[in-house]
Amino acid sequence: MDVIAQYGTVLITLGVIFGLYMTWGIGANDVANVMGTSVGSGAITVTTAIIIAGIFEFAGAALAGGHVTATIRKGIIDPTPIVGSPEVLIFGMLAALLAAAVWLMIASSRGWPVSTTHSIVGAVVGFAIAGIGLDAVKWDKIGQIVASWVVSPVLGGTIAFILMISIRRLILNTDNPFQSAKLWGPIYVFLVGFVIALVTLFKGLKHLKLDLSIPMSFLAATVIGLAVAFIGWLLIRRITVDETADQEYHFASVEKVFVPMMLFTACGMAFAHGSNDVANGVGPLAAVYGLVQSGGEVAQRSELPIWILLLGGFGIVVGLATYGYKVMRTIGSKITELTPTRGFSATMAAAATVVLASRTGMPVSTTHIAVGAVMGVGLARGIGAIDLRVIGGIIVSWIVTLPIGGVLAALFYFTLKGMFA
Repeated sequence: MDVIAQYGTVLITLGVIFGLYMTWGIGANDVANVMGTSVGSGAITVTTAIIIAGIFEFAGAALAGGHVTATIRKGIIDPTPIVGSPEVLIFGMLAALLAAAVWLMIASSRGWPVSTTHSIVGAVVGFAIAGIGLDAVKWDKIGQIVASWVVSPVLGGTIAFILMISIRRLILNTDNPFQSAKLWGPIYVFLVGFVIALVTLFKGLKHLKLDLSIPMSFLAATVIGLAVAFIGWLLIRRITVDETADQEYHFASVEKVFVPMMLFTACGMAFAHGSNDVANGVGPLAAVYGLVQSGGEVAQRSELPIWILLLGGFGIVVGLATYGYKVMRTIGSKITELTPTRGFSATMAAAATVVLASRTGMPVSTTHIAVGAVMGVGLARGIGAIDLRVIGGIIVSWIVTLPIGGVLAALFYFTLKGMFA
């Protein structure tokens, strides 16, 4: 307790600095993943990706980011053994933030699309084992999270595969693919708006004091979906056939129809990412802030201040703008060749999976989902359309992330403990 009373302001300041560093890493790595499909397909430029992320990552963090933040703060470890020594939890959360941030910076510099969720969960577990003991880790919760890392890419890949097959049947294999694309395009855009709005509203935006019933959520999501579809229809109807391009590639004009549609999926994916992965950066910061403000009451149930979510959104956008291009290149062009139709399917599938996960409070890996969705799109053309060597390298980087995060967190924990205690 004396440590908190004496160094409370310093500890919160360190939390803010480490939290910004961590969310910068999330922007450089994870947001680069989610924007990589849109940029890699040629639908949007890097500058447009940064602008979209700036708006919709903020919105996702502020409107729907609270559920997963609670899981990262309180769901992974049991703080009961250290009720009398709350500074242990503060040092641990700070160490976890710094450890995950350092690993993300290393991975991003190499262009590896690692999982920020792996990084922070591994770091929190590493601190808990080193600072409290093996029994402090809620292994059943860890098991659920690990299971989600397997289930989520499969689910994202399956949805992407189904979307790609539907586009092939309803549009590409028809007598007039261009007219079919203009007919079905607004319906696909409606799905983007409806799915993301529905799962955001479904459980109520509790920290904004907005709690809608299930029928009201469906109604609101339908209205939002129709509004988004109308905007999509206005953009799509202006697109004309490019006969010169069609001579080189039969579906060139069809792909042009999907370019404005990719804007909607990019916005949806940025919102989905902000709602789920901002928790990786600000969850431990929220724990530090709550402990200092309460004078060290570990068990106290604290409200999540909106400024912490907004701080996370800011760090994410800066990370994408300054260092996201390397990972964007990996996800956008090295796994499989992406076009706007393929990019749309992958991004829509990934966004739907991420938002569903964030509503259930499950900190899934956006990286896994994005890679799974891109693989699903590639598999729709056959296994030969995927570069398995690139996939193998990505999976190896995923495997080493957990132990590296844990070891670094343990080292930083003992360092901080030595400095302050």
